[in-house]
Amino acid sequence: MTLAEFWFVLIGVLFTGYFVLEGFDFGVGMLMPVLGKGSDTRRRVVLNTIGPVWDANEVWLITAGGAMFAAFPEWYASMFSGFYLALLLLLVALILRICAIEYRAKINDPKWRAWCDLGIGIGSWVPALAWGWVFANLVRGVPLDADRQIVGSVGDLLSPYALLGGLATGVLFAFHGAIFLVLKTGGEVRDDAQRIARLLLGPTVVVVGAFGLWTQLAYGSGWTWIALGAAVAGLLAAAGATFAGRDGWAFVGTTITVAAATALLVGSLFPNVLPSTIDPAFDLTIANASSTPYTLKVMTWVALLATPVVLIYQGWTYWVFRKRLTVEQIPAPAGLSLSGKG
Repeated sequence: MTLAEFWFVLIGVLFTGYFVLEGFDFGVGMLMPVLGKGSDTRRRVVLNTIGPVWDANEVWLITAGGAMFAAFPEWYASMFSGFYLALLLLLVALILRICAIEYRAKINDPKWRAWCDLGIGIGSWVPALAWGWVFANLVRGVPLDADRQIVGSVGDLLSPYALLGGLATGVLFAFHGAIFLVLKTGGEVRDDAQRIARLLLGPTVVVVGAFGLWTQLAYGSGWTWIALGAAVAGLLAAAGATFAGRDGWAFVGTTITVAAATALLVGSLFPNVLPSTIDPAFDLTIANASSTPYTLKVMTWVALLATPVVLIYQGWTYWVFRKRLTVEQIPAPAGLSLSGKG
């Protein structure tokens, strides 16, 4: 394996970590209006399940973007310029979500909290749908010309396959978030989250299964059948564990599904990083889009030294905040929460 191939795999791993961890964050935000309907205390329970970890989860995206910029500058430049408006909308949605979470408890006013809840919802739904659409277009290919510029109209990026990709990540993240809430809450909130998870199971199986099969048949290779099989197995395991009341195993199942689905998408790209629908000669590949060997070598040493520290610290954070939350644990609304998240 060359250093360029190593960094392609590592960027795939970083996006996998981001979708697994931030995926349930998005799901929690998407389901917050339903699970917290009519009760600010219930909404605070839902939001506080991700309060200690959501910002650390977003670091995976920053790291993935930075790694792409350093290891594959041609890929970064073509992708971010061609998807400029879409990625700008995604970024605005993420910023809106950040501000809504951070400032929700700063003003003790129901109308203020309602506006913040709306921001959390928009900031969760838009990225959940947009990421599937972006990655589906990367796998399908874009109108990339000889100058490595994405040309054409917005309609070229709105194919049925790309739209199905957006819908697939939307329902999958919602289901992943529902399972996370079942694992992290107790009492009435957990019971309602479990009912929602069971309702989402059917649509998730149908939509994610259809998108995964389409991806494999149209763009996959021999080994990506393994990723597709793992995604299906994880989803079936999550379904069985959900109905059996095995919350931890259900979350393991959805985690496997999200990780395997990401592996399917990234693996279907290889050895390209940005295929061209105009002419295969214009494809950006791992070889022609990568940085110099010296740059990749320095990056590799930095990654080998820093990554274990980050993983240990984030794992410790999840262990510290591992207990379930219930309505009874939420303090009276007269004061502001210490974390600023509630």
